[in-house]
Amino acid sequence: MKIALIGYGKMGQAIEQIAVAKGHEIVLKINIDNTADFTPEAIKMADVAIEFTGPETAFENIIKCIENGVPVVSGSTGWLDRLSEVEVAVKEKDGAFLYSSNYSIGVNLFFEVNKYLARLMEDYPSYDVSMEEIHHTQKKDAPSGTAISLAGQILENLDRKKNWVNQSASNPEELSIISKRIDPAPGTHVVTYSSDIDDIEIKHTAHNRKGFASGAVLAAEFLSDRKGIYSMRDVLFGG
Repeated sequence: MKIALIGYGKMGQAIEQIAVAKGHEIVLKINIDNTADFTPEAIKMADVAIEFTGPETAFENIIKCIENGVPVVSGSTGWLDRLSEVEVAVKEKDGAFLYSSNYSIGVNLFFEVNKYLARLMEDYPSYDVSMEEIHHTQKKDAPSGTAISLAGQILENLDRKKNWVNQSASNPEELSIISKRIDPAPGTHVVTYSSDIDDIEIKHTAHNRKGFASGAVLAAEFLSDRKGIYSMRDVLFGG
């Protein structure tokens, strides 16, 4: 499989190592210093693109891949206010797109645990729920995309929470997310249900970027010969 890496920072380099070890070929590497090389001719050499950039450029990068007929796996966060535009473009171009806020297999299992726990806690209003996420200081967005995904899952399954806030909650209907930026943490997410009697806590801690990179390559393998819009749940659980 021929892969284009749109975003060749630390994550892109980790993806490259795993992809090459699995026998794939990297045919394009784009970073902030060579954006002029991101041409239609260059991207069309790839069977699939893996896009890990920043919120300022992610949308345009994704659209360029779709318009040139290249399936794209994206892990960029902070741009999802334009997700509906990407979905329209995929349908118009009969393209393929897969997005996840986190490609770690462990995190996606954690997502399933989080949803199940929220459903269980719906019947126990004495427990209040809050979240904490910790990342390295170079992470630009807060809360993290993973934290936003976790919060969305809680809101969908716990009726007493109506919205999340990136601070301490000021009323019982708010879900508090506390964001901390501490080096060299690659990513920790904690969901805590607290009552006067006890606490229930679930936690995921990433030790390095390998889990994210492995999942991104797995997603690219899944997407390369498909059409439509997918998530990491489709990759791991079949929908």
